[in-house]
Amino acid sequence: MARSAAPSPDPAPAAQPDWVRRFWQDGHATVPSLLSPDQTHAAIADAMAWSDAFLQELDEAKRAWYLDTGASRSEAQSAALRKLDNPHAHRPLFRALAAHPPLVECVETLIGRGVSVYFSQIFFKPPHGGGPKPVHQDNFYFGPADPDGMVTAWIALEDADLENGCLHYGEGSHRRGVVPHQAPPERPFDLQIPAVRTAEQAMTPAPVPAGGVSFHHGGTWHQSADNRSDRWRRACALHYVSNGNSFESPALPYDHSLVVRITGD
Repeated sequence: MARSAAPSPDPAPAAQPDWVRRFWQDGHATVPSLLSPDQTHAAIADAMAWSDAFLQELDEAKRAWYLDTGASRSEAQSAALRKLDNPHAHRPLFRALAAHPPLVECVETLIGRGVSVYFSQIFFKPPHGGGPKPVHQDNFYFGPADPDGMVTAWIALEDADLENGCLHYGEGSHRRGVVPHQAPPERPFDLQIPAVRTAEQAMTPAPVPAGGVSFHHGGTWHQSADNRSDRWRRACALHYVSNGNSFESPALPYDHSLVVRITGD
């Protein structure tokens, strides 16, 4: 499947803040304290309420996609959700979170004024076995015409660290463009970069404190590990796009009716 060419080497001017320069150099950067404790606690409560309701209606066909299947999970834990999709479109609290001014200001600093949320997820990663996510690139999943016009805001709703499964990034990997992905036959939705390629790229952990946001370029290689702690690692990923961007070659079907415009052009 064809994908867009590599992004420009460094579109950020030298006068930009340090975190912006780090973003364009490394493919990711963390900004702490964009959300208050009250906001993160409210988001967790809303996510768990939605989780409970969703589990009651989950049919067998969707269990493999939504349920956590970490090898160390016990039978009693088997009903834990791995993720929920598009909270920005389905939950008013997360819709308001997507429009949180300090967050939007950071997004527009990176991809320009006039942005929308194209897709979003809540990741639950429960204690003692919240499963890993293999190395992948968001731009392979979404296939944007402008690879620099998409950024993921990964919001830590509680501390994310090495023990409970924080993200790991391939430093500078966004500079090489999008590479082919493949998926295990039993999980055709779990697109990932083949192991023969990931062996070429060191992956660096990026802990994020609760209320902090890790911004990463759509071309940046990233992954997460198992949660081996007795703590949750709940997070929300908001995939922002510039309003003029289009999606020429998505790898999976996405519902464009759920795109929410956050700011005008």
